[in-house]
Amino acid sequence: MITDRSKTCALELDALPSRIGQVRRIVSAQLRYWDLVPLIDPALLGVTELLANVHRHARPNKRCTVEMDFADSRLTVAVRDGDPRLPTARMPDPTATSGRGIAMIAALSEAWGARAEAERGGKVVWFMLRERRPRLRLAEDPPALAAVSALADPPAPAEPPVAPAEPLMVPVESPVGVPLESPVEVPVGAAAARQAVTVA
Repeated sequence: MITDRSKTCALELDALPSRIGQVRRIVSAQLRYWDLVPLIDPALLGVTELLANVHRHARPNKRCTVEMDFADSRLTVAVRDGDPRLPTARMPDPTATSGRGIAMIAALSEAWGARAEAERGGKVVWFMLRERRPRLRLAEDPPALAAVSALADPPAPAEPPVAPAEPLMVPVESPVGVPLESPVEVPVGAAAARQAVTVA
């Protein structure tokens, strides 16, 4: 049975090899649903090791419960069974083919532990994983703010300086019957209002 309220999930099963694969698929789907994809691999490795320990060592039966709880950016995975004997982390013989499960869980997790449960007559073994997401730079960060401003409002290209316009002068020939000693240039437009031409 699975219960899911907020970000808490519990699954009861017999820790048999045929069921461990099913539990792995359920745990993977649940973590995807919670958007905790980066934690799937370490969580599956840890829960597989704990269920394998129940299968090998738990007495009198293999009945257990897998529990997952996510809060404060930490995922806690726990396995409860009816055997009160607590596991210990130890360094196995280099040639041994087993005995590395708890040491592996200790290495991959932020914390782990085990405690006996007097009321239930068994124990719970748990490990904790921290969610680590990449930090997004906010617009309040000065470099990021400058980059956003530059993208939103690129500076206009600089225009070359414009020299002040010279008055436009046009040559004027001598009116009929009026002799001129030299050619005269008459300003046009606004310049004409400020200058006068005297014709002798």
